[in-house]
Amino acid sequence: MIVQSVEAVGRAVREVVLGAGRYALFLVRSLFSGLFPPYRFRILTKQMYFVGVQSLSIVMITGAFTGAVFAYQSNYAFSKFGAETMIGATVTLALVRELGPVLSGLMVNGRVGSAMAAELGTMRVTEQIDALESMAINPLQYLVAPRILASIVMVPALTALFDTIGAFTSYWVSTRVLQVSTGAYVARTQWYVDVDDLVGGLFKSAVFGLILSSVGCYYGYYARGGAEGVGSATTKAVVAAGVAILIVDYFLTLFIAPLGVG
Repeated sequence: MIVQSVEAVGRAVREVVLGAGRYALFLVRSLFSGLFPPYRFRILTKQMYFVGVQSLSIVMITGAFTGAVFAYQSNYAFSKFGAETMIGATVTLALVRELGPVLSGLMVNGRVGSAMAAELGTMRVTEQIDALESMAINPLQYLVAPRILASIVMVPALTALFDTIGAFTSYWVSTRVLQVSTGAYVARTQWYVDVDDLVGGLFKSAVFGLILSSVGCYYGYYARGGAEGVGSATTKAVVAAGVAILIVDYFLTLFIAPLGVG
């Protein structure tokens, strides 16, 4: 029994290490292939539209209600010791440092990451990727690299929109509903929120864009087993990318916080 338990643990560790190595190799090959011609500008533009423009509604709704709810909750806490004027600085800092990048990444992952995994998985099981290879077309350059680059560019843009709308709804709720002084709200926000906070949040969101797109493409690219395999790959991609975003966010915070950024 002891030997079987050790063997089971060893097999699990081996699978994790092999999977991590294959993903790292997949990511490096995909990024490296995008550096050389032919450059797929048409595909890149299409993917930027898919990742960015078509995700506007879900990001705007999430940002609006996140800012509004956080303003209410902050008012509940700060009102206990008469510091309601700190609502603006607290909400805005939380949005640009953490909530904006993380929530935007998770929402885009649920929509875009799953779609990438499903699309590439369908192409794999229907042998369309094999057909590309037979025509001497690098599938990583043609299918994966544009999706990753589009996500790296557009997820920070969506995060900036999330931050803006969240800050506006927080301002409206605080000054119009909770009757916080407008001048004090704006002054506190300007005093405590710096450009470095925004830069750190946007850097995080670019990393999250890389994660969600590469993980989605990875699981779709190696999907097997017909329709059931595509569904399984899509589920794994969304879960893995979501967990990875939360874990990487912690280590990014540890790394950039001592630098005074984000």
